[in-house]
Amino acid sequence: MALRIASQSDVPRLRRVVSLLVVLGVVGGAVIVPGGRSAAARPPDRSSLAADVVVMGVDDLRQLLQSRRVSSVQLVREYLRRINAYENAYADQPGVNAVIAVNPKALNEAAALDAERRKGRVRGPLHGIPILVKDNYDTRDLPTTNGSVALAGLRPPDDATQVAKLRAAGAIIIAKTNLHEYASGITTLSSLGGQTRNPYDQTRNPGGSSGGTGAGVAASFAPVGIGSDTCGSIRIPAAHNSLVGLRPSLGLSSRDGIQPMSATQDVGGPIGRTVRDVALVMDATVGYDPADPVTTAAIGQTPRSYTSGLSTTALRGKRIGLLTDTLGVSPAEQPATDLIRQAAVDLTAQGATVVEVGHQQRILELVTTSDVVNDEFERDLNRYLAQPGIRFPQGLAELEGPHDVVTLADIVTSGKVTPTVLETLRKRLNRSQPTDAYAQQLANRTKLQHALRDLLGSLDLDALLYPTVSQQATTLPQAQPGSTCPLAANTGFPALTVPAGFTPDGLPIGAELLGLPFTEPALLAMAYDYEQATHHRRPPASTPPLGP
Repeated sequence: MALRIASQSDVPRLRRVVSLLVVLGVVGGAVIVPGGRSAAARPPDRSSLAADVVVMGVDDLRQLLQSRRVSSVQLVREYLRRINAYENAYADQPGVNAVIAVNPKALNEAAALDAERRKGRVRGPLHGIPILVKDNYDTRDLPTTNGSVALAGLRPPDDATQVAKLRAAGAIIIAKTNLHEYASGITTLSSLGGQTRNPYDQTRNPGGSSGGTGAGVAASFAPVGIGSDTCGSIRIPAAHNSLVGLRPSLGLSSRDGIQPMSATQDVGGPIGRTVRDVALVMDATVGYDPADPVTTAAIGQTPRSYTSGLSTTALRGKRIGLLTDTLGVSPAEQPATDLIRQAAVDLTAQGATVVEVGHQQRILELVTTSDVVNDEFERDLNRYLAQPGIRFPQGLAELEGPHDVVTLADIVTSGKVTPTVLETLRKRLNRSQPTDAYAQQLANRTKLQHALRDLLGSLDLDALLYPTVSQQATTLPQAQPGSTCPLAANTGFPALTVPAGFTPDGLPIGAELLGLPFTEPALLAMAYDYEQATHHRRPPASTPPLGP
């Protein structure tokens, strides 16, 4: 494969390619597993596996592993082969560009997990399953950059809590994924990772800010991944990539080790191909964590398994409110509106009662006056950057005082940030002091929570239904309008997006279900019933199965 460096901005991508070739054994020799044998000592039927990884989710792959029809090493090799094939430009496509860094130890970790399986130790459903991790999650063995050249090479002292839990469950981090820099946008553009593209149409955006995870899962770089959501950053890329994405209730899952935007809005959660796969990741990641006091709320709120309630009869008797305020009628909005109205028909066919919820002026007003990201960003990011044991790029802390720790001011002064995001960061400087306006926004948030509870209660609703994004993915570099993210983000209520079908342009639309706090089991069950009845998801044509 010929490589050409066109500019300094190409260097991060070249490094990713070289590291991937090393992992694959194309350069630097083959990876050797314990015992001195090649990791590919028993080659799989590559044509079969190449097709399997494009259509199979975690649960299907778990069954292949359990029956010994495939090994974790073979899975990792096949996903790495896909990253190598589709990450960068190929044929007439510009490339998905979803990956910030490939894990050079992924094959060795897979081999160790295969050895555990042979000895009869299986940690759970995620044992030996490759995953993608958004590059604002701390990883002890890989940099955590937030997609920024300013933080290139930043080394956290340990894993984020959710990453540690996934590793303990046997998951293999195959790569860290691109994001909209500092999670500050929904089209996934960063100074370090460049522009991630939508596998369903590589001229369009993949959603964001967890767009690298969304595009990577859609392109079958791994069967599942994790992202963060401050206002739609899990749900928007899931919707744009015909995937399932869950924003958990605030307090259900730890945010420890996730580079923050807003302590009162941030959550972390899964993006996967199926509802069951998302539920399996939830099983591994939820629960109380003393490193994140907000998770005290999770005590007594987690089921034995989020998979136990999944049923094709879960919608029977449920009442779902169709939030008509979110259904646009402009030419750009009508395709999404049509698909959400069809989703309402499909939910009804499965036994639910769908109630149209008319104009909610009070709720809309409170949504627009309860966002506190700009007020909390500097405070919360600086707290993260001040943690003991973190290692920064040389010289960064010296740009602005205090000179012994990196702050947002240092990052802004460095200028090593995508220009549009840099301008946003500048506006967030010196915004973290308590003000009357900030206090009023928090008060409005409480009012919004009460108003939403009252709406659900007065109509006896189990969930609200609306489009995750009311317009299909836009052509790059256009902005992406139509997000409905604040309703869940500003209240801390859980929301789950599930594929609702495709527009006439062949682009995915997501249907979102929102419920009361800690009703994830019910949301997952309803989404599962709908998913199994409709089977809307199909893999993107631009990243097909590879040949032998």
